[in-house]
Amino acid sequence: MARLLQDPSKFHPSEWATANMMQRVSTESQKSRSECMTAESWRLVDEIEKTTQKTQSDVNKKIEQRREEIKFWKQELDNKLEQIVHEIEVLLAFKNRLERALESCKEPLVIAQKCLLYRQRRVGIDLVHDEVEKELVKETELLQGIMALLGQTLEQTNEQIRQNRAAKYSLEMDLKDKFTALTIDDYCARLTNDAPDITYADNAVRMEGNFVTPKDWIDFSNINVEKADKQRNNSLALRALIDGILAQIANDMRRQCEMVNIAFRNRVREVKDAKHKLETLLAMVMDEIASQEKNIAALKKAIADKEGPVKVAQTRLEARNHRPNVELCYDRVQCSLMSEVQEIAKNIQRQDALAQAESELKGLSRRQLSLEEEIKVKENTLYIDEVLCMQMRETVYINNF
Repeated sequence: MARLLQDPSKFHPSEWATANMMQRVSTESQKSRSECMTAESWRLVDEIEKTTQKTQSDVNKKIEQRREEIKFWKQELDNKLEQIVHEIEVLLAFKNRLERALESCKEPLVIAQKCLLYRQRRVGIDLVHDEVEKELVKETELLQGIMALLGQTLEQTNEQIRQNRAAKYSLEMDLKDKFTALTIDDYCARLTNDAPDITYADNAVRMEGNFVTPKDWIDFSNINVEKADKQRNNSLALRALIDGILAQIANDMRRQCEMVNIAFRNRVREVKDAKHKLETLLAMVMDEIASQEKNIAALKKAIADKEGPVKVAQTRLEARNHRPNVELCYDRVQCSLMSEVQEIAKNIQRQDALAQAESELKGLSRRQLSLEEEIKVKENTLYIDEVLCMQMRETVYINNF
């Protein structure tokens, strides 16, 4: 009972005072740490705010710089695209010139070949490998060579147009990407902390995908620009070449066409001159034939005119040969009759000139036929050269291509 009534263990007053002091010290220490933490928190918040503002400002500047970079390259690409588009249009016009030039060669070639074919119809001695034929062959070979050259140049032009269009496509694709990138960066530049459409994007900070370095980015556009410049320069050089080729072939065609025409005119003049001379000879032969025919007629008449005197003289001699006895005298009558008969016989024998005259007449007739045939040959040649060929060649007109 006495144990139950005994008081529990009690703290000493000093312990009480110590405990209170410890509570005060602990509280003040906690308060002090809390105050320091609060101050540090405000400092950190202020620092973070300043850092965030600085970083965001730096990002804004970089976005603006990037936008300017994109605009610069976009302008470069636009300029090159405009140049290559213009070059494609100009080269297409040159391609049309080449096609027209190639088409313009076909008719002169057909005409030259027809002239060669027509001239195969010449006959006799006129079927000669003359200057006209040589020039026609040259013209044919020239035109065939020109057409081959134009065909090759046309293929080269088509390939250059393809290369130009490939460069144009690369520029257009690059420009399209630049436009998209600039649109995105313009959108990013407009964003502010109070923008209504900003949101969290958990997977935004990543380095996945086909990211390239700034150097690769510049190199890519630079390559497209250099490719466009290269193809444009190639195109300019090709246009200069085409200009030279078209001017040269037009001059060559005109010069050779004139050479052929000159050869035709000279040949026609020569054939006409030869025909005129043959006609003069024919007229001379015809005159000679008429003269020889008169001569033969005269010779025949002369022979016919001698028949009476011969008969008279021979009859007289025959009759006087029957004189009797001593009357059969070789008197002056007999002598004269004998001389007359001999003279007439001798003159008749000299009439073999008739045979010669007739032979000459036959020769003249043959010469007449030969000359007439040769004149027909010349007429045929003139018809071929002057009518068929030269009139057909009058339709040939070679313009500048």
